[in-house]
Amino acid sequence: MGCCSSAEGKRDWKPLEERSCTDIPWLILFILFCIGMACICGFPIATGGASRLLSGYDSYGNTCGRKNAPIEGVTLSGKDMTENKYVFFLDPCNFDLLNRKIKSIALCVSKCPNSELKTYGDIKQFALNNGSELCSYDVSPTRYPSHSERFTKCPKLPVPPSKPVPVFRRCIPVDISCYAEFAEAFITYIGDNSVLRRVVAGVMASKEIIMGLCLLALVLSLIMMVVIRYISKVLVWILTILVIIGSIGGTAVLWWLYVDSRNAAKNQTLSVFGNEVAADNVKALLVYSIGATIFTVVLLIVMFIMRKRVALTISLFHVAGKVFIHLPLLALQPFWTFLCLMLFWVYWIAVLLTLGTAGTPIKNNSTGVVEYQLQGPFQYLVWYHAVGLIWISEFILAFQQMTISGAVVTYYFTRDKSQMPALPILSSMGRTIRYHLGTVAKGSFIITLVKIPRLILTYIHSQLKGKENACARCMLKACVCCLWCLEKCLAYLNQNAYTATAINSTSFCTSAREAFLLLVENALRVAAINTVGDFVLFLGKILIVSCTAFAGVLALNYQKEYTVWVLPLLIVCLFAYLVAHCFLSVFENVVDVLFLCFAVDSKYNDGSPGREYYMDKALMEYVENSKKMAKYKPDDGDGREMKSMTRGGTLA
Repeated sequence: MGCCSSAEGKRDWKPLEERSCTDIPWLILFILFCIGMACICGFPIATGGASRLLSGYDSYGNTCGRKNAPIEGVTLSGKDMTENKYVFFLDPCNFDLLNRKIKSIALCVSKCPNSELKTYGDIKQFALNNGSELCSYDVSPTRYPSHSERFTKCPKLPVPPSKPVPVFRRCIPVDISCYAEFAEAFITYIGDNSVLRRVVAGVMASKEIIMGLCLLALVLSLIMMVVIRYISKVLVWILTILVIIGSIGGTAVLWWLYVDSRNAAKNQTLSVFGNEVAADNVKALLVYSIGATIFTVVLLIVMFIMRKRVALTISLFHVAGKVFIHLPLLALQPFWTFLCLMLFWVYWIAVLLTLGTAGTPIKNNSTGVVEYQLQGPFQYLVWYHAVGLIWISEFILAFQQMTISGAVVTYYFTRDKSQMPALPILSSMGRTIRYHLGTVAKGSFIITLVKIPRLILTYIHSQLKGKENACARCMLKACVCCLWCLEKCLAYLNQNAYTATAINSTSFCTSAREAFLLLVENALRVAAINTVGDFVLFLGKILIVSCTAFAGVLALNYQKEYTVWVLPLLIVCLFAYLVAHCFLSVFENVVDVLFLCFAVDSKYNDGSPGREYYMDKALMEYVENSKKMAKYKPDDGDGREMKSMTRGGTLA
């Protein structure tokens, strides 16, 4: 389970010639860990936590929709709730953010109130007509209006209309103002409640526009993938010019809209609510305009510095484009990975919620409310579950990287492309599952080991904000920053280790060591590829976000009388960046895999008979231009591969 022996490290690279299982002990460890995750899922099911989560339970330990056993010391427990299938909260808008629950007495009722109840008489009439008692079980419906404890044992007036949530059977208010009160707990800088309500109302009023703009971002990302597949020098410069024009034009439009909105706000006579919305929009446009101006200036400076190196990316991107032509399913990898992550996260959250309703019923003596808590060694199940979230999520991401690496390696080291598998992506998945799941588990575990302490330190820093001294704050930030940098470096090394494993079928440590040595030998070329290639892909991301944001500004401009722009536009821009990042990151991974394949090819082949190159001529030209050192002769038409660009089988 440690780093591999030196004997294996001396093994020559033999692409696709030998295939064997790697890191089997780590695969066994990962399987045992997953079995533990399954046991954690089974624990709340066996103890009734899952049933309480789905059916709901009241503040006295009674599960709604079934007969209950009495709880010692709780007089209102042990009731037959077969007819009362819904959970009703006396004060549903009293949300306790710290403990992540509604801070209110909960009751099991047979029907949720579908209309507003303004008086205790209305509550009494609702109970008599529907058989659904909305006050505590020890209060008779006929005594609702006159009971001495009606203010604590009956719902807070007025009772908002509510509907049961599908599956979970909780009566949730339909009024949006209640959700705004939930959101206020997250917004600490807002002083008056009206601002938050206007923002939430703006999001709800613009939901169709937000969905349309998100769809536009997805389409633009796919178009960008198509453009990059057939990239050329002209297209790179067109992309650069479009980004410049988009940045300058977008900034100019924002300033024009700011001036127009400010003049309109001065000249129009609106209601109080309309004036507040107009003022918020003017402030938002001013912030966006200033931010866009600063960004445009910085972008122009960076592009001026990088202008001589942009052309160096053409050949490498051309080869990567060929990979996508032969392996079109690569573009769909973000979909499958995102789907797997979403399914796992839904499962993880569901198990976490069931753990919150599992355990032993304990009465809170100060409030008289029954809570279910894990005690003894079971209380550490949540920590095990949290580690599982990180490790399995990283495992899914690592599986995608190994799949991409295997497919690209197969493409690169197959001389006759017609002999490639019919579905290279599926073939790569099959090889990964059959041979290299242990390597994927080990690589993802290393990232988990670094990520856990970073997240813990980040949480401690957030909890101590404003309480710790300057020295402690500086040390915490420094530790978090160092762990973040270490995580990024290890992630990059892991990706190259997966590529080395896909090439030579070696274990993780051997692959990581060999990949690291190759990267060190080609450090300048790696720097050139990472800087210029990442910069061009960054331009693509910026172009997608800019186009989406520009369309959003124009679309939301038609609703400026009653919609606050800030949150809808931020949501759209964030979604556009995430989508662009997911798709273009696949292209970036392909570029990195191609370069490591090239490094292996150049080191162990010299173009002589029996040791012909596998590499594409365009890739050779790119690396030669990036270094501007070695020379080579192109194919002279006799069918031979390119001549050696190096002597002794090593890169210059």
